[in-house]
Amino acid sequence: MFYWLLKGFLTPILRTLFRPWVEGGERVPSEGGAILASNHLSFSDSIFLPLVVPRRITFLAKADYFTGKGVKGKLKRGFFSGVGQVPIDRSGGAASEAALVTGRRILADGRLLGLYPEGTRSPDGRLYRGKTGVARMALECGVPVIPVAMINTDVVQPTGKKIPNIGRVGVRIGKPLDFSRYAGMEGDRFVLRSITDEIMYELMLLSGQEYVDQYATKAKADIELAKTAAREAMVSDDPAPERRAS
Repeated sequence: MFYWLLKGFLTPILRTLFRPWVEGGERVPSEGGAILASNHLSFSDSIFLPLVVPRRITFLAKADYFTGKGVKGKLKRGFFSGVGQVPIDRSGGAASEAALVTGRRILADGRLLGLYPEGTRSPDGRLYRGKTGVARMALECGVPVIPVAMINTDVVQPTGKKIPNIGRVGVRIGKPLDFSRYAGMEGDRFVLRSITDEIMYELMLLSGQEYVDQYATKAKADIELAKTAAREAMVSDDPAPERRAS
């Protein structure tokens, strides 16, 4: 109930400020389970996609959003629950399996599941290698995968910016992808990789992003490492205090 109350409250405000456009909205089925597999440019992706899709979308979100303390923590939990997000532990191993179980339950209930195959936000606006969990869920639950490209959300709300810029955002929805030809092969890692790569290829075409055959988490780590090295180089090139004083 809170989902629809929050959506009803936010929709006229967000439509007025950001004038979101959508292409291919009719490709989202009116009923039944399906996966909406989206690129991930900004925190606000999970706000604007539900805004333009009539059906409720449930996202798998990192548990950190739900663990805050005090009044602020309660408000955050209420907001993320209200916009249809379910907390999961993304640390890997058994936690990843628990996330798959949660996703399967949502799909088995005939709901829409929103996933970001890249696993995290793009660090530089490019499209990164997808993780195979989306393929495994699609095969195990026998549901279509609908590729979704979020457009310009990284300009409206860049990473780290809490208050978004005013600008126009877009949502481009592709044709549903049917992987029933691979039924029963969810244990084959080569099949899972092939399906995931097909999904990412469609996202590349829809979004116009440059594709990078590397996981976004690795790219983020490399960027942070480069920043650290640059800072250390600046310090080492800085004159010694006694020399500066002279």
